[in-house]
Amino acid sequence: MARIRLGILFGGRSAEFDVSLMSARSVWEAADRTRFDLEPIAITRSGRWVFGTEAMDLLAHASRNGEITEAGHGTPIRSLEDLGRLDVVFPVLHGPFGEDGSVQGMLEVIGVPYVGSGLLGSALGLDKLVQKGLWACKGLPVVEHAPVSRLEWESSPDNVLQDLLRSPGLPCFVKPANMGSSVGISRAETRAELISALELACRYDRRLIVEKAVQAREIECGVLGNDRPEVSVPGEVFPGANFYDYDAKYQPGRSRLRIPAVLPPSVTAEIRSMALRAFATLDCAGMARVDFFLDKETGQLWINELNTIPGFTPTSMFPKVWTESGVSYPALITKLVDLALERAGEQRRHTR
Repeated sequence: MARIRLGILFGGRSAEFDVSLMSARSVWEAADRTRFDLEPIAITRSGRWVFGTEAMDLLAHASRNGEITEAGHGTPIRSLEDLGRLDVVFPVLHGPFGEDGSVQGMLEVIGVPYVGSGLLGSALGLDKLVQKGLWACKGLPVVEHAPVSRLEWESSPDNVLQDLLRSPGLPCFVKPANMGSSVGISRAETRAELISALELACRYDRRLIVEKAVQAREIECGVLGNDRPEVSVPGEVFPGANFYDYDAKYQPGRSRLRIPAVLPPSVTAEIRSMALRAFATLDCAGMARVDFFLDKETGQLWINELNTIPGFTPTSMFPKVWTESGVSYPALITKLVDLALERAGEQRRHTR
């Protein structure tokens, strides 16, 4: 079998830069060297694209011991113009300017296959407001929520507060509509906390979502595939804070995961069915992690959000649920590359 030149793309201009480096480091170390020649491609915080030694230095900085196994063989990628020499690009980018379809659109124009969802699925997958609206139209249950724009908040704060205190009410969560890794998210239990939460979220996005806080278990599962996707066993998150915030997600020992989650078979089946429907509704491809709330008292199941480029860090749920489902971390990376090539083959059938 011919070796594949695989570009690992990481970093980016979003507030999730550090998470991207941690995920990329894990992917880099786990990728099967008997099949792949790896090329590092980094986007700095300022948006500058870097390659070769400079990209490797960024990756090494994210490593616990400061060392990274060397890249593959062949003529190194030195510029954006060289991306066409790659067989596949694996975007390990989180948040805006990478997970939102912007990079995916660029790779489509260049004609390089890439891991994960296309432009549409990526854009929909990052926007919490749009995805919830689409799911609700398809009959998928979502938690009560309300949209808020930064313009509305800055021009009429009293009216916004009055509306939000009525619905969804307190306690609630305030989130940037287009951000992940719990960046910019706050839980508000008082009017003062709601004001602070709105101010924080406005630093990250012009569109916000305010959701009713529910007493629920946090269940997550992975989806893997293109037109015939499969769903992993579900896992449960036990946050080490009052919610699953940034530190609880990425600081070792701050939270606990139980994989598989202890659930009745009927609930597991419902989670898998809803995950597939959510994935198809957003026209996703390759992979996604789908998050759910399971009411601790009533057993009501809500779909919370979908991530088209889930975390690949040592503490991330996505690779762990697939390992428990019989797909090792190295095999998962190989499968994702195969799915990228499969999707590219399907696209070549289109009349342009």
